[in-house]
Formats: sequence, C-alpha cells, structure tokens
Amino acid sequence: MTLYTHIVTDIKNINAKHKNNKVNIISLDVMTELYRRNIWNYAKIVSVITTACFSKVTKILVAALTFFLGKDEEEKQDSDSESEDEGPTARDLLVQYATGKKSSKHKKRLEKAMKVLKKQKKKKPEVFNFSAIHLIHDPQDFAEKLLKQLESSTERFEVKMMLMNLISRLVGIHELFLFNFYPFVQRFLQPHQREVTKILLFAAQASHHLVPPEIIQSVLMTVANNFVTDKNSGEVMTVVINAIKEITARCPLVMTEELLQDLAQYKTHRDKNMMSARTLIQLFRTLNPKMLQKKFREYGELDAKDYIPGAEVLEVGKEENAENEADADGEWVDVHHSSDEEQQEIFKKLNRMPMEERKAKAAAISMSQVLTQEDFQKIRIAQMRKEVDATRGKAQKRKYIERDSDEEPRGELLSLRDIERLHKKSKSDKETRLATEVAGKADRKEFVRKKTKMNPFSSSTNKEKKKQKNFMMMRYSHNVRSKNKRSFREKQLALRDALLKKRKRMK
Repeated sequence: MTLYTHIVTDIKNINAKHKNNKVNIISLDVMTELYRRNIWNYAKIVSVITTACFSKVTKILVAALTFFLGKDEEEKQDSDSESEDEGPTARDLLVQYATGKKSSKHKKRLEKAMKVLKKQKKKKPEVFNFSAIHLIHDPQDFAEKLLKQLESSTERFEVKMMLMNLISRLVGIHELFLFNFYPFVQRFLQPHQREVTKILLFAAQASHHLVPPEIIQSVLMTVANNFVTDKNSGEVMTVVINAIKEITARCPLVMTEELLQDLAQYKTHRDKNMMSARTLIQLFRTLNPKMLQKKFREYGELDAKDYIPGAEVLEVGKEENAENEADADGEWVDVHHSSDEEQQEIFKKLNRMPMEERKAKAAAISMSQVLTQEDFQKIRIAQMRKEVDATRGKAQKRKYIERDSDEEPRGELLSLRDIERLHKKSKSDKETRLATEVAGKADRKEFVRKKTKMNPFSSSTNKEKKKQKNFMMMRYSHNVRSKNKRSFREKQLALRDALLKKRKRMK
C-alpha cells in the first residue's frame, strides 16, 4: 500500500499544474501490460482504461483503443514467424513422416522431435488472451459515447477506423442497439473509399439477429448496388459477396428474395472467384431454402433417425478404457498415450466396423445413457472427421493429417481473411512478371558448356576443325560417304505420297 500511495501521489502532483502526457501514457501502458500478464485482470481496471478512450491526447487514445482491439492476429503471426525461424513445426514433422518412407528409425526420430517441441512449448510464458471487451461495465453507454466522439472527431483517418472497429465489436459481441452507427458506416461504403474492405468488415461485425432487419437492409442494399456490378473486377465482387454472406449469416432476415436471386445468378459467372455466390446459396439452403429458386434448393428427403448418429464413438472409447484397466489389474504398465493417438486408434476401429454394427451400437448408447457435453463434443468431432474423409476422394496422394491442437477454432470476431477469401489467384501484371524474370536471371548461371581443355592455350582438335570447314571440302571424306541414306524403296514411297498429296490439292 505504501508503494501504491507513493505512485498515486506522484502522478497527482505531476498533473496538478499542467498535464504531463508522458507520465499518463506510461501509467496506461503499465495497466495494460499488467492485464495482459494476467495480474490485474478484473473489471475495475478495465473500467479505468475505458476512460482513456475519451482522452483528447491522440497517443493516449490510440493506446487505449489498441488495448481493447487487441493484437491477437499480429501476435500469432509473430509467434509463427519465430517458430519458423527456430525450426520445423509439429505439422511439418507430421507431413514429412506421412509422405516419407515408413520405418522404425523415422518413427523414433518423429517421436523425439515431438517431445522436444512439447518441452519448448512448456517453456514459453502464458499470455492472457481473454478479451477486455467482455469486462466492460456498461457497454451500451460506452458504445454511445464512442459513437458521439466519432461523429465529431477531427483525428486522422486511421484513428477513426480504430474507433469504428471498437464500436462494431462492442455491438456484435454484446448485441447492442446502436441504430445510428449503421447510417454512419453506410456513408463510407463507396468503391473509391480508402480501406473499404475493413469498413465492410465493420458492417458485418456490427450486425446481429436482434437488430431490426430494415435498419441493416439499407446497408446491405448500398453494398450490393455500389459494388456488385459488371464494372468492377471479379475480385472486388467476390469480397463484397463474402461480406454480404457474413452479414446475412448474423442477421438472416435482412436478405430480400430479389437480391438473393440476383446474387445466386453469379454462380455460373465466367470468373472463377465468383464461386463465393455458391457459399451464399449453401448458407440459405440451411437458413431459409424457400427464398431460393427451385433449381438452387437441391433435392432432399427427410431422414429421421431414432438414434444419435456417431454415438458409437463412445462405446469404442469405453472398450479401450476397459482393456487398459484390465492390463493395469494384471501388472503395473507405464504406457502413455496422447489424446490425438487415442482418437486415431478409435477412428481406425470404427472404420473396420461394419455399418449395421455401428448403427446398433449408436442406438444402444442413445437409449441407455444420458450423454454429457463432453460426449456430444466427441460425437461432433467424429462426424466432422467422417465428412472430411468423404470429401477427400479416392485419388489422394497424402494421408489425412489432423490439425494441431494449437490451432484455435473460429472465434466470435471476423477477420479480413473471411472476407478476402479468393478461390483463384489473380494474374500478375507485366511489371511484376518482368521483375521476377530479372531476379531469376541474376542468380542463374550461364548455359555454356564448360571447357574441358587441360591447357587453355593449346590448339583445337581435328573434330573442332571439321565443324569450321566448308562442306565442299568435306563431301568426299569417309564420314560423309559412309553416312546412312534412304534406300530406293523409301524414296519411291515418299515420291508417291508427295504426288498423291499434290493431286488432292489440285482437286
């Protein structure tokens, strides 16, 4: 407490006569760093940091906005680049083992490398990634004040973008009613607008199912009318259709039947990137298939089941646990299996099992047990694995390798990758192609045969001299006279074919 009062009084005395922004920024940095390190991770410290979002000093404002927006993606990219510099990742090792020759030596090498990676992972310090937006006391009031500040702000464009991003996240996560935000965003939805892709992302983040559809509908129609035209390139229309899909996935009532039918026609567009229209069709097949035309609804029939599909995974898992317990009763066996290895063994047993036996086991478990959330999670993973295996096809070159456990599922926030997803790589222009050609030629060696002479000043050989002589000098040499030539019969056939061809042309 003595240290606390000393720090507080010092900051108070420094700011008594005039504001010392350097000290204020340092104090804000201290609070944010302590929160990130999971030391001061409670709501009171977050409410203190929210007051910095209304500061007139740009540096303090940007620091507070950066704290709430977070740098999760940048931190992930930095950690990925660091791990790449240090050595191969676990996924790289698994791919290398799956595609290479199988031997006990390679298997031991893989296990050893995986142990080293696990040790390195344990040594890394923990980072507290829980978003501070969830701990804000009154998010509705906070968002309204931020919008009022944004409307009258004279800060540069980058700071305004940060404010828009924070407001859209607050509205999307807490499902707030901030109806004035949508017309404000709508003003920036123009093709010539700078950073328009991020503004599309903010519009998608701020939409949720509690907002009245007529409020977001004007935003949706503005996006469709300004961007989805033949004047724009295929890449631009693809990004916009992806944004429309994300908006309608969060608020399905926004989409009108006419607009959906117009967007569905881009399914057969000449540009391959416009395949994003198919994802929109697929979305409305599950949300509201009546809005689609009959040809896009797909054929289907109701397949009602009296059991939970995939529940047989629980029975196989219990059998394995029983076998392990039986082994443990006999004598002490110290064998360690990771969860990934156990799942792979379970999936192998399921693949060997006939379909009728699977259905019988799933029905027995569904009728006799009360399933927990963990059981449903296992069933969901098994069903996803089946779908992935079914879509791979027979002509696969590599074995299926599951994602690492480190990879997180898609969160509650959108990323630019969800909107900027293109199916086909765009062609590079002439300047970039020439630049790559010049860069390749600089490192390339000349395609010239190496001289094999022991002495570079010695005379040329007879073979080299023959190449430089005139043909009339060489026509009576042994090599020319003994050359294999066409026989009389071959010449006769060639003449006949030539005459027949000439006769056809004359006709």
